[in-house]
Amino acid sequence: MRKEIIVSVEKDNDFKKKLLVYGNKFKRFAFLDSNNFNLNKSEYTYFEYNFLAGLGSIEEITGTGIDSFKNLYEFNKNTKDWLFGYLTYDLKNEIENLDSNNIDELAFPALHFFSPEIVIISKDSRISFLYYDEQYTEEEIGNIIRTIKSTDLSSINKKNLSIELKHRINKDEYIETIKELKNHIQQGNIYEINFCQEFYSSSTIDPINTYSKLNEISPTPFSCFYKLNDKYLMSASPERFLKKVKNKVISQPIKGTIKRGSNEIEDSSLKEKLYNDPKERAENVMIVDLVRNDLSRTAKKNSVKVEELFGIYGFSQVFQLISTITSEVSKDTNLIDIIKNAFPMGSMTGAPKFRAMQLIEEYEKTKRGLYSGSVGYITPDNDFDFNVIIRSILYNQTRNYVSFTVGGAITSLADPEEEYKECMLKAEAMMKVLK
Repeated sequence: MRKEIIVSVEKDNDFKKKLLVYGNKFKRFAFLDSNNFNLNKSEYTYFEYNFLAGLGSIEEITGTGIDSFKNLYEFNKNTKDWLFGYLTYDLKNEIENLDSNNIDELAFPALHFFSPEIVIISKDSRISFLYYDEQYTEEEIGNIIRTIKSTDLSSINKKNLSIELKHRINKDEYIETIKELKNHIQQGNIYEINFCQEFYSSSTIDPINTYSKLNEISPTPFSCFYKLNDKYLMSASPERFLKKVKNKVISQPIKGTIKRGSNEIEDSSLKEKLYNDPKERAENVMIVDLVRNDLSRTAKKNSVKVEELFGIYGFSQVFQLISTITSEVSKDTNLIDIIKNAFPMGSMTGAPKFRAMQLIEEYEKTKRGLYSGSVGYITPDNDFDFNVIIRSILYNQTRNYVSFTVGGAITSLADPEEEYKECMLKAEAMMKVLK
């Protein structure tokens, strides 16, 4: 049983920044921030924590691409503890008869989960430090808390050097690819596909500074910073992949995007335009149907429900069309099976999922890796919450390789020029941070 020390802080935002600087000293560090979206009174938000962090590693598991889900199940069963970790998109190859042979300069392991030395939880205006006395004494935790509180923040207020971003495919290639994918749709091979493109650079960045700037420009409910040795994820994700609370499972796919206006009147007009756009609604409802099917594999009979269809949620740069699908599972349902049967998420693949994933591999130029995978946590009670890794910067420090990927759903109604504009809109926050 972990011991708990409750901390009083005056400025939660300053404490989070100081925690980031301190946590980066560890080789394994996860920081998950809801950016106070839990204060939103909507019944469909399903937030429990202001932020969560895992510092250091007692035990861990790294996926090699073979039996990753089985090994994660055993690891979770044996530890019975808080776990933080990620799943890469390419775990699809263990679920289906697929492979991934495109370029991969980031080289994240297929899966990584760890049981932290220290778990830090911010909830209901209190911050708790959870630890084992085999690892730390109460005095040592007290010293760590004082060190975090006294951390100098000047290092994360410095400007990054601007870096030159390259396109993995140019605009003309992108538009031609969208036309080819629409041909697949017209021939009945698929109904919808998520097609993505990478922007990259051979450069050095400061991960903490980069993440802090990204979170300032684009605060989102599934923001996260994840460090695994020399590899970093800096994410401003707005999307939940899957959450489990007791016997309830929640999925909230995003499909449908429009820019924010310059004032409330323009915002209101754009929200109405997004809600009534037939192309955006078609994208969303196709993925809702796919998610319903995914959840039904582990759900109790007749328990899958669409709680909210076409909900409109506002973020810094965009409005998004988000739907909420839920199911009920039995107490003895394997939580890893719940995740595996819905992975990869339908919002990042398409429908039918298998054929869409085959075409993604054929038409995209880079291996997705951690992009469009998922980061999250598992509790000792076997509840969990995982995001969708989008709007994210990834960095391999040893290789000096910086990357981010953006994409969108392609349907029969897709206009290639408009799809390209939507990609660039989604890339805006990352470009501001890096350029």
